[in-house]
Amino acid sequence: MLKVNHIDVFYGDLQVLWDVTFEVRENEILVLIGANGAGKSTTIKTISSLLKPRRGTIEFGDGIRLDQCPPHDIIQHGIVHVPEGRRLFSEMSVEENLIMGSLYGEAKARRQETLKHIYEIFPRLEERKKQTAGTLSGGEQQMLAIGRGLMSLPRLMMFDEPSLGLAPILVQEIFAMIREIKKEGVTIMLVEQNVTQTLAMCDRAYVLENGRIVLEGTGAELMENEKVKEAFLGI
Repeated sequence: MLKVNHIDVFYGDLQVLWDVTFEVRENEILVLIGANGAGKSTTIKTISSLLKPRRGTIEFGDGIRLDQCPPHDIIQHGIVHVPEGRRLFSEMSVEENLIMGSLYGEAKARRQETLKHIYEIFPRLEERKKQTAGTLSGGEQQMLAIGRGLMSLPRLMMFDEPSLGLAPILVQEIFAMIREIKKEGVTIMLVEQNVTQTLAMCDRAYVLENGRIVLEGTGAELMENEKVKEAFLGI
């Protein structure tokens, strides 16, 4: 579904990613793990075209070159980025935030149908649909960010640190929601520092270290890798 080919990415003169290559397969949960500053968020921002690689290509679906697309076109190709920190419109209502996820094409035409489905998945959002987003709890805001992404009818959904700042019980709830989204046929790419839970739930994973891919394998394989155990699992 997605092929990232030998990308180098910079912030100004500072190089952050070196020769990063990986793929995301249809209907899988693919995880990127790594320490703070390893380049995980930069990778997702580059796929979203918020950053441009100086070298390499990013191909989606039937040869769509994402590295040549402006950021506002990415969502029309069926890709959604649920960003770190949620980035909601805090002064707008819950329902207005959801509608912002359905401004184009089929998503706009099917807005009411999808909105009903989102409220079935997240009944708390329906209860609070007239409430301003900035007054929601952290867990509710994360649900809203996910719901807004689903409103665009994505083929690929990318999550950047969805469990950040949430209580453990809410983390379990968010991960359960991500597994359910996959069951609906949406491919998932997940960036997370909660390594134990993400490796347990994913199909495959890559390890980023100082801007380079250093390991890859299934979640089970990486859970047993001595380097991963030492660096991320405290074993």
